[in-house]
Parts: sequence; C-alpha cells; structure tokens
Amino acid sequence: MELFRSLKHRAFAFLWSGQTISRLGDSLYRIALAWWVLEKTGYATAMGTVLIFSFAPMLVFLLVGGVAVDRLPRGRVMFASDVLRGALVAAVAALAFAQSLEIWHIYIASIVFGFVDAFFQPAYTAIVPEIVPTDSLPSANSLTSLSAQITGIVGPALGSLIVAQGGTSTAFAFDGVSFFVSAACLIPLVGARAGAPSNAPGGSALRDFRAGVAAVFASPWLWITISIFALSNITLSGPTSVALPFLVKDTLHADVNALGWLYSMAALGSILGAVWLGRFKKIRRRGLVAYCATIVGGVMVLAYGLPISIIGVSIAALVLGGSIAFFSLIWTNTLQELVPREMLGRVSSIDMLGSFVLLPIGFGITGWATDRLGAATVFVIGGAFSALLAALALLHPAIRGLD
Repeated sequence: MELFRSLKHRAFAFLWSGQTISRLGDSLYRIALAWWVLEKTGYATAMGTVLIFSFAPMLVFLLVGGVAVDRLPRGRVMFASDVLRGALVAAVAALAFAQSLEIWHIYIASIVFGFVDAFFQPAYTAIVPEIVPTDSLPSANSLTSLSAQITGIVGPALGSLIVAQGGTSTAFAFDGVSFFVSAACLIPLVGARAGAPSNAPGGSALRDFRAGVAAVFASPWLWITISIFALSNITLSGPTSVALPFLVKDTLHADVNALGWLYSMAALGSILGAVWLGRFKKIRRRGLVAYCATIVGGVMVLAYGLPISIIGVSIAALVLGGSIAFFSLIWTNTLQELVPREMLGRVSSIDMLGSFVLLPIGFGITGWATDRLGAATVFVIGGAFSALLAALALLHPAIRGLD
C-alpha cells in the first residue's frame, strides 16, 4: 500500500516506531495533567498558565534550535531531547506518587519541556527528508500523523482509565518510560550519516538565521500562512487546549471519561484525514484544500459551544480532527518539498515561532475568558474568528495558486 511505502526505509521505521510509543505516553500525560490541574486548582487560568510555561520557552529558543539542527547531527539532538524529557517526567511521577506534587512543580517541568521542544521539533521535521525519498514523503508524514492520532484515540481512553483506577501519578510514570523507549529507537540514527544535515552551514549562526528569514519572506505562501496562523492558532488551540475540560464538566455535566472520548474522536478524525492524504504521491491545489479545511475546522470549534448534546460535540470533534490533519499534512509536505533541505531546520523553526508566538498570550486570555464568560462562549467566539481568518487568506493569489 502507498500509505506504508516509507516504512521500507529502516531509519524511518525505527524513528516512527519510537515516536509512536512516545506519543502514546504523551496522550496519557496530557489527559492526566488536565485532570490533575482541574482537581488541584479548579481554575481554567491555572491550565492556561501551564500551557504558557510550556510554549513561552519553546518560542524563545526556537530560532536557536532551528539554527542548531541545521549545524548538528539531528539524530543526536533528538536522542538527547528524549532522554532529558524522560528524566523530567519520571521526576514528576515520583513527586505525584509521594503526594508531594504541587502546581509550581508542573510549571517548572513545563518550562523545561518547552525548551527541549524548541530543538526536537525542528530536528524531526528536518530529518525526515534526509532518511526518506521525496516520493515517500506524503507516506512518511501521513504515518507520522497517523501514529499521533491512533495514540490520540487509545491514549485518552487508556489515560482516563488509568487516572480513574491508578491515579494521575501512574499515567505520568508511563509517559516517562515511553520517552526512554523512544530514545532507544533513535540509537541507530545517533551515529548515522543520514541524521546529519546535508550541506551544513558554516560561518556565523546569525548569518544562517538571516538566510532563513530571507527565505521565508521571499515566498508569499510562507509568510502569509505564518501570519494567519499566528492568530488562528490562538482561536483554535486556545479553546480546545484550555477550555475543553471545563466545557465537559460545567456545560456537558460529564466526567473525565467524556473528556477522553472527545480527545479520541478528534484523533479518529485526524486518522481518517491522514489515511486519505497518505494515498497520494502528490497533493494538488494545496493552498485551496488546506485553507478550506481550516474554515471547516473553525466552524466545528464554534459548534462545540452550541447547545448540543455530547453526541453533537463528538461529531464536531471528529470533523475538526480531520480538518486539522488535512492542513497539517499538506503544510508539512509543502515545506519539505519546496524549502531547500540545508535550510529546512531554520525555516521550520521560523514557521513554528511565527505560528505559535502569540499562543502563550492566547492561553492566558482563554483561561481568563473561560472563568468569566464560560467555556461555551469561548468556543463560539474562537471558532467564528478562525473560520473568518482562513477565508481572508484565500483572497490572496499566492494561497489560491499554491499547487
């Protein structure tokens, strides 16, 4: 099958397997953390603060990380990142088992996570084209998304069961172990030439960074999309990341199992989107398809806040997951095909920085608004704004003409 073409390449098969296990652990951690914060504090503002501490250091160091992964062996960067994150989550789990975990511990852990992600994420984006041929990139990116979403289905359901039966500390412990397993799967890439950037830049890091910025502004489809998603990521991610546990508890009058169910439905939608796109060697009319999918996603976020049942919200989550997968996969494929490989680390880090730079502020505002206006209102406002921004982007010919 075309979808599994990239697994024929041994280096990618190891990378993908390790990341699948790591993502399963992350799914457990995410739902356990959300429920722990809710029970510990009872305030959406606290959850928003956790996310701020996660994203702020990542944004601060993303440009450094992007330059670093274009100059250092990417496999080694990823291996070190997994080992550090595994040790960090193990410490969180130990504190939780000892009944000593406090919110400020989570804040510190989130800061370290954010710092490490600033190096890991650009390295992952940049290493895939080094170990997979161009005609297998849609397969590799679809499988990457597929593993994330399958674990996104299994993880929340399993996580809610673990939290209900064994407590949040057990879920934290599983996540810590998953990072060490992922690191072991990266060992073949640590010393491999495929993990090293081709044509690694010499000269000063500042000159390398300037070259990356110039590449972004030379491509309208790049800087327009980065600008649009600097805002729409707030109105899409803010409600689903901060307000969803409170929508489940206060509006839908449900428990942690319903929260896990909604995460799983969104992941199922992403799986369907990834499987569909993974069938193609070449994706046509990418700009139009990607932005129309974003409009649909905005409408689904809005639907979360309407006076509908848990079944209606579940359907909205399913469609939202599919629309996010369409945009994300098309965007990743486009970056990997059109950006020179020796600059991909820098350009992907600039993309991440520009797209997520306002998220810490957005998470704070979303937490504040959820506490004062209610989660349902936050979803309606966020969804409407997201759909409008995507529609405005389609007015530019550089977006409509991206093929």
